[in-house]
This record gives sequence, C-alpha cells and structure tokens, in this order.
Amino acid sequence: MVRRIDVAGPGGIQLAAWEFADPPKGDRCRVRTEPPSRPEHQPETSEGVPGKPPGVLLLHGLMGRAAHWAETSRWLSARYHAIGLDQRGHGRSDKPVDADYDRAAYVADAEAAIEALDLAPLALVGHSMGALTAWQLAAKRPDLVQALVICDMRASALGERSQQEWAAWFASWPVPFATLGDVRRWFGEGDPTLERPRPSRGEFFAEVMTEETDGWRPAFSPEQMLESRETWVHDAHWDELAQVQCPTLVVRGIDGELGRAEAQEMVRVLPRGIYAEVPDAGHLVHYDQPEGWRRVVEPFLQAALPPVG
Repeated sequence: MVRRIDVAGPGGIQLAAWEFADPPKGDRCRVRTEPPSRPEHQPETSEGVPGKPPGVLLLHGLMGRAAHWAETSRWLSARYHAIGLDQRGHGRSDKPVDADYDRAAYVADAEAAIEALDLAPLALVGHSMGALTAWQLAAKRPDLVQALVICDMRASALGERSQQEWAAWFASWPVPFATLGDVRRWFGEGDPTLERPRPSRGEFFAEVMTEETDGWRPAFSPEQMLESRETWVHDAHWDELAQVQCPTLVVRGIDGELGRAEAQEMVRVLPRGIYAEVPDAGHLVHYDQPEGWRRVVEPFLQAALPPVG
C-alpha cells in the first residue's frame, strides 16, 4: 500500500510524505485516507499510546524523491513507523520559484514533518543531501533524534569547481527524452561522467522524470537543484557533525562519492559514530545493493532504536 500524507512546511509550503506499507502492528497512529488536497489532512496524534512503534524519517538526496526509499520503507515498516518525505522542490512537494532552497529551509521542513506526523523520538535516515539535512537537524534538535544514518555524504567543502561541473552536467542532458527507456540508457550507460555502466542509476533517474507534450523531462527544476546545492558546497560541515549526540552510522558505497578516509574521520568526529561500507555499491547505495544496505542498517537501528514488542 502507498499512502500520501500532506504536511504543511514553513511558509505554507506543502510537503508530501509517504508510507509504502501498512503501519506496523501496534501502531495506533491513523492517517485519514481522503484525497490529500487540503493542509488539514494530518495524522491523528499517537502521543502516549502504548505500543506506539518508533518513527523513522527517510530523506532522499538532491534530485531524488521519497519513492526511492520504497523498498527500505517496506522492510522498516515491520518494526517502525517509516515515512519518506519529498523535500521541497522534489517529488510531489511544492516547488515555488520564490521559496528559499537553503540549508535552513530543508532542515525546517524535516523538523515540521517530524512534529506534524508525531514521529519523535525517531531515527533519521538520509542519503547524500538528505544525510546533511539529517545531521544538521540532529545537531539542532537532539530531543527529536535518537539515531541517525548518514549515507554517502561528505562533510568537507566541495568548492566552486564542483558547482561548475554540476551546471555543465545538467546542460549536457539530452532532454527531452523520447522514452523512459532512453532515460534509463543515458543515465545508466551513456552519461559521459560514468566510469562504468550502472543500471540502477538509470532506474533512479527514470523515477524522477515526468511526461510532457514533447517527451520526458525532469520533475524538478535544475536551476532549483543548483540553488540548493550552492548553499552547502562552499562550506565544511564538521562542526555540526561534532554536535550530533545520538548513535550515528556512517555508510559509504565502495565506489561512492564518500572516500574511506573521510568517512572514518567523520566517525572519529562524531561522539557516537559507527562505520560501515557496502561492497559493489556506488553513490546510490540503497539502490545499487539493497541487500547489503539492509545488512548494515537494520541491526544498527534495532540496537539504537529498539522496536516495540
């Protein structure tokens, strides 16, 4: 079952949150199932209800969407109240041209979703940009976050050259794509930035395209993605990492963007950091190797955020 829940974010931005399975046994937090077009369609509170399962909020990376967490959410839902959030500018959430797309806005959106959905104290699981949002929120609101999973996100500054490379990469996309098969082939095989074919990458991008009159185009604005990225690439984020007090798992794909030395330094800086790596995985760890991803994440969560019963 897929269930959408609309959440009101800061400034009235509507955020789409998603469940990809029935709530686990013992969950008394009921979600209204009428069409989620109005802001008042929020879940009823489960505060104080015995047997309430712990919450998990899943935060995707830049250009992603909550649906990228569907498989993870399904196995989590056996023990937790797992929710994926479409962050502003992504998925089915609002994408206003005049909104803020800085770090504070993304953190505030996640904070609003946690409180509106009554998920705290919870585990935050973030990939790439979503991981940065997760550890910044954990540093800001330790009362909300009991466990944290950081997946393939660097704490070091990336610099202006990185931003220029991304702008050039967006400009190289052969949009519109005639078919979703073309999307899969280009991002999984034809993209010149790829070192070797990655079919999972093609599938990832096929999920963030929308069909228009002239073909398939991204469901997000590349300009907004660059604006979002601009707000973190010039700065290092070690200080915020050091402020995270909860148990934190740092996961990297062997062929991902986070190198082993930096990942291990992140674990050293974190007061309660733990290191894990997934073989044969690139940046999209949970997409490349879902079984390996589960093998490192599930026991960590069960230890750091024990399920009810």
